Amino acid sequence: MIAFITGATAGIGKATASLFAKNGYDIIITGRRQDRLDAVSAELSKAYNIKVLALHFDVRNLPEVVNAIRSIPDEWKQINVLVNNAGLAVGLNNIQEGVVDDWERMIDTNIKGLLYMTRNIAPIMISNGFGHIINIGSIAGKEVYANGNVYCATKHAVDALNKGMRIDLLPHNIKVTAINPGMVDTEFSVVRFKGDDERAKSVYKGMQPLKAEDIAETIYWVASRPAHVNINDIIIMPAVQANSTTTIRK
Repeated sequence: MIAFITGATAGIGKATASLFAKNGYDIIITGRRQDRLDAVSAELSKAYNIKVLALHFDVRNLPEVVNAIRSIPDEWKQINVLVNNAGLAVGLNNIQEGVVDDWERMIDTNIKGLLYMTRNIAPIMISNGFGHIINIGSIAGKEVYANGNVYCATKHAVDALNKGMRIDLLPHNIKVTAINPGMVDTEFSVVRFKGDDERAKSVYKGMQPLKAEDIAETIYWVASRPAHVNINDIIIMPAVQANSTTTIRK
């Protein structure tokens, strides 16, 4: 069995790659940081005695995506699961003061990157006659919060794409699942606040957010359901969070 995971060098992607490897999957991982990609590849191979194919490219760059997928050897094309995990939030500005570069990074990664990957992997799955695409969305794709404008818009787009993909791929025996986390303690807030570690830490101060491993376990559970079962959509939150703006803190 083969699992293909984007954005696998940290956070949810890395935890997901580790869990699938632990359960005997060979793993295809992608990332923009070659050093981290090499480290994760070596770690998984050694820890779980499985094969790892590491692809170094940026999901935002269509030619890079196309070339990377074309480079996959035939023996790696029996892909059971694609986890479209690569995504980010950048900035927390109101719309009238938004930074266009931040908008474009989010749109290019969260929407176009997911589309580029799916467009190039779905035909392989169709040819194989099986597959499961798991898209990592967000609570931000279900509601909107102050200053989350463009990030929320990108995750709402992911929510719509999940539904559209499910319809289009239904005749081809390909499952499609959306997993929408609430607050998860990863590099997410560090990226959003552009390396401001103190501000990032304040996001989770006084509460227990989800861990990357919590989301990885959910992804694996979804992928391990019987062939006749598809989990369409999951919202997963820490117990201390009711929605995007309501939490309990000590």
